[in-house]
Amino acid sequence: MDSLSSTVSYEDLYLTQFTLDHAREMIFWEKADGSLSYANITAAEKLGYSREELLRLNARDIVHTYSKEESRATWDILREQGEAEMEATLKAKDGSLIPIYCSMNLIRFKEQEINCVFARDWRRKKEQEEKLNEALEKVRELSEKLREENTLLKEEINLHYNFNNIISQSKAYKRILRQAEQVAGTDATVLVIGETGTGKELLARAIHKLSKRDDNPLIKVNCAALPKDLIESELFGHEKGAFTGAYQQKKGRFELAHQGTIFLDEIGELPLGLQSKLLRVLQEGEFERVGGNKTIKVDARVIAATNRDLQQMVNEGLFRQDLFYRLNVFPIHNIPLRDRREDIPLLAHHFVKKHSDKAGKAIGNIPKSGINKLMEYDFPGNIRELENIIERAVILSTGRTLNLEDSLPEGRKSPNGNDGFFKSFEEMQRDYIISALERTNWRVTGPRGAARLLKINGRTLASKMRRLGIYREDFVD
Repeated sequence: MDSLSSTVSYEDLYLTQFTLDHAREMIFWEKADGSLSYANITAAEKLGYSREELLRLNARDIVHTYSKEESRATWDILREQGEAEMEATLKAKDGSLIPIYCSMNLIRFKEQEINCVFARDWRRKKEQEEKLNEALEKVRELSEKLREENTLLKEEINLHYNFNNIISQSKAYKRILRQAEQVAGTDATVLVIGETGTGKELLARAIHKLSKRDDNPLIKVNCAALPKDLIESELFGHEKGAFTGAYQQKKGRFELAHQGTIFLDEIGELPLGLQSKLLRVLQEGEFERVGGNKTIKVDARVIAATNRDLQQMVNEGLFRQDLFYRLNVFPIHNIPLRDRREDIPLLAHHFVKKHSDKAGKAIGNIPKSGINKLMEYDFPGNIRELENIIERAVILSTGRTLNLEDSLPEGRKSPNGNDGFFKSFEEMQRDYIISALERTNWRVTGPRGAARLLKINGRTLASKMRRLGIYREDFVD
């Protein structure tokens, strides 16, 4: 040390002291007992002490929540490694807290251990970090919101794209479309239940379009339109000479639908004698042609539709119970137009364009009074009736505005039954059940439930609600 001292001039010592005192970082010399033997001017100014006051303090007085155990652990690291780095918080004289990043070096001098601490004020950096974290949190929130909106948008796009022949903005009807979309990817038998004119065939076509059988045919059979003595031949085919007029072999609709889909419309009209043969196709995937004895295997997905109460027909012995269960794997209850009235203006404009284009007319306007009349009308014939009304109005219209005055039928305009409109039994049931549910705050079962009020079994009520398309979310926000 003597030889080193002899080479250090006063000027060197002065410059060294000046550099230490005026460095931008806070510099402390800490002894092993925590006392401070040196603190530069920057440290005193930032902490709000005079240098004399600061040197009378212990390191634990200015390091926020710095315990004896932490102090001992820090010194152990310094003795083992000679240096250390850490983040800490200093407590100023006025009680304010200053976040710091410090580097420490152990110096042994004249049998003393000195911890030389260089502490950098990290307040600006912490503020920047907080701002960055806030910004990142906002980005995360916006990203999550965007993801949710994107998911909803994709659902809307998918519904519009997948069901581009079906026009609807009804929340209740979109649930039906989602059910169709969910079952489409399976081979499950679907039973579409709904009143005449509600678009059951459109749903069947959409299910086929969305299925893996899309590249193969969709074969339609209207069980109500075929003579009873020809239905079996139409469904299963016949051999040459099987009956009078069978001049050659003919494939049935099931064979034509192989690896595709067969749509059995008005399945409730299928004669009881043929129901067992249909059941066999559903269960075993096989049948024989009329007049033949060769068993034919077929892979056809079945979608059936009806406007009748098949369960009631089962009870009356008009429909096989086992066939009903095979058809009712995935029932979809297609709601009538009066239960999706928000779709009436959309459909009306669609049909106006369709039929005015056909007629070579340029009708582009439906007066508000006309829309109001359509909204008031009950449409017992559903969408089919609406289209007929619009087509008739297009024919009668001479200008660019649709004339509905002479097209709407009289005497069936209000669903309230005050103008001569006589509701069907099913409609009365639906209204009565909804009334009971509203009175019981939409409780279905239990002592205060609608089932108790209506004096029927809870499961029976739940089944009727599904069949009649009654869902709580359509009535309660």
